Amino acid sequence: MDEEAAPKRDKNGPKFHCLPHSTQGSARMGTRKKVHTFVRVKPTDDFAHEMIKYGDDNKSIDIHLKKDTRRGVVNNQQTDWSFKLDGVLHNASQDLVYETVAKDVVAQALDGYNGTIMCYGQTGAGKTYTMTGTTENYKHRGILPRALQQVFRMIEERPTHAITVRVSYLEIYNESLFDLLSTLPYVGPSVTPMTIVENPQGVFIKGLSVHLTSQEEDAFSLLFEGETNRIIASHTMNKNSSRSHCIFTIYVEVHSRTLSDEKYITSKINLVDLAGSERLGKSGSEGRVLKEATYINKSLSFLEQAIIALGDQKREHVPFRQCKLTHTLKDSLGGNCNMVLLTNIYGEAAQLEETLSSLRFASRMKLVTTEPAINEKYDAERMVKNLEKELALLKQELAIHDSLANRTLVNYDPMDEIQIAEINSQVRRYLEGTLDEIDIINLRQIQEVFNQFRVVLSQQEQEVESALRRKYTLIDKNDFAAISAVQKAGLVDVDGHLVGEPDGQGFGLGVTPFSAKPGKKSKSKKTFKEQLSSSARKEGASSPVSGKELDVSTSKTQLTPSSKEGDVKDMTIRERETSSTEPLPSDSPKEELRPPRPSTPPPKPVAFEDFKNERGSEINRIFKENKSILNERRKRASETTQRINAIKREMDVTKEALNFQKSLREKQGQVDHVTVRHVPCSFTSQRAPPNS
Repeated sequence: MDEEAAPKRDKNGPKFHCLPHSTQGSARMGTRKKVHTFVRVKPTDDFAHEMIKYGDDNKSIDIHLKKDTRRGVVNNQQTDWSFKLDGVLHNASQDLVYETVAKDVVAQALDGYNGTIMCYGQTGAGKTYTMTGTTENYKHRGILPRALQQVFRMIEERPTHAITVRVSYLEIYNESLFDLLSTLPYVGPSVTPMTIVENPQGVFIKGLSVHLTSQEEDAFSLLFEGETNRIIASHTMNKNSSRSHCIFTIYVEVHSRTLSDEKYITSKINLVDLAGSERLGKSGSEGRVLKEATYINKSLSFLEQAIIALGDQKREHVPFRQCKLTHTLKDSLGGNCNMVLLTNIYGEAAQLEETLSSLRFASRMKLVTTEPAINEKYDAERMVKNLEKELALLKQELAIHDSLANRTLVNYDPMDEIQIAEINSQVRRYLEGTLDEIDIINLRQIQEVFNQFRVVLSQQEQEVESALRRKYTLIDKNDFAAISAVQKAGLVDVDGHLVGEPDGQGFGLGVTPFSAKPGKKSKSKKTFKEQLSSSARKEGASSPVSGKELDVSTSKTQLTPSSKEGDVKDMTIRERETSSTEPLPSDSPKEELRPPRPSTPPPKPVAFEDFKNERGSEINRIFKENKSILNERRKRASETTQRINAIKREMDVTKEALNFQKSLREKQGQVDHVTVRHVPCSFTSQRAPPNS
């Protein structure tokens, strides 16, 4: 078949048909089991009886190859091989093949176990015949139609379960993914090509159409539709050679009709018909067929590499992503799946080398282990209904307990806006002191009370901050540009700190506003807390704000006064000019002699020294006297402790001398009726706490 005669196809796959929505599923932990491998020998009239022999139990096959005399006298060529398998099918019917290979895998799929049946072998060895069969004779149908028939028959045998069946048909041709069911009229074309997607639930093909089949006839129609779209070609070894790998997947979903449980099981059966490996020298492929053979051999080589890696327990990395075939079958190869490999071989002597290669692949596959487990999922819609039903029962149970406890006004429904507003009012009255306690009704009400406490606290913080912003300018300590502007304006003290920097007890005072005139005694004596309290009361605060609440501490803001007549620098210059030119009104000679107030508050050390010398002089004197008395008593206590320790040492020496005399008397036979009792004591110097 030349290139022009190749069947045309739409490379854009159809849209992806999603399965019904459900919550995340889980799989029960299963036990590890090895892959089952079987060999089916193609019937032939020219069977090599001298080279191929079967074991008595039909579970082994021995290959004997004659030595090549052309290699000379010294010839170390291996001539005998023996392969242990799970079964050898020679001259077996299609019915026997299905009973031996596939029946158990399909049956377990309806119990929640994934299954994969793969046909592997040389081109023309009978893989497609084994998997699909022929349409001319009903008895010659293959594994795939028989599996569909078994699934629907088992569904009829389980009337207590609602079982849903869906199918898909994937083709991998020249490392490209195609949907063999995309030609159906109700499957719309897809703009994006098909891709392989991995998620925690497994590997999926994005863009592959999944079709619901309610009866056996629908499933067969989809199977025949896909078979007509497969690519085949002719060469010397097979006139109907498959040129692509095909995977027919049956998706099963089982719900219980009798139980209202939201849990259900899912499974899938992958029926894989691999393209046959071929030697170009024997097949004589050319042109497009040669290119196809290259891709086929390459993907089968990558498949064998993945099988070797899976069989090696020391290997940590398995190269699944080397080709589309291994990536698609990642779940089936060594994963959560019942895996069966059916190897098709020739029985002729001319194909013995390819037969050996296929049997080696089967023996390597036998080393691979899988871990099949039941796939359980949860129906979200049924789960919500069950939870609603359980919630109603619990509410009824609570109502019974409340009535027995004489609590008839308890409501367990979510709170509405009116109830939330009432709780907010109770919290505010509790904080104001007009309400002694808040009655506890239920857990939901307690949570809402705490939530309203948070709301009230947040509102009070915003009110305080807004009051401060109306009177002062708040500067973020991390805003270096604003700090630099204030420093340039001259609002720094002698230590280089910003004026108004918090001292850990509250906001520091900034420069006096330009509107404030010096000399007014009543205004100069007003404290900062009083100013904030009066400003908050003028603004009509909805909740009481005490002086303790206004005495807040912050590490991110600084206060500088806000001015409407110019920037900070101009304001400072005007204040300095005003303070130097405007005379201070004086009511007494003392006020005339009092030095003018500085425009900025002094640093903490300077202010503390001024306090000790002026208003705190008496406190400072008393503090110094108490300190001297404390030091004197500490000194006397130390001397007394030293004297007591000296007396203690003398007592210890006397005791040792008495004990020595007593021991001498006992040696001389004298009885000492005098017993010296000693009460151990120890005196240590207790220092007074250091002066803070």
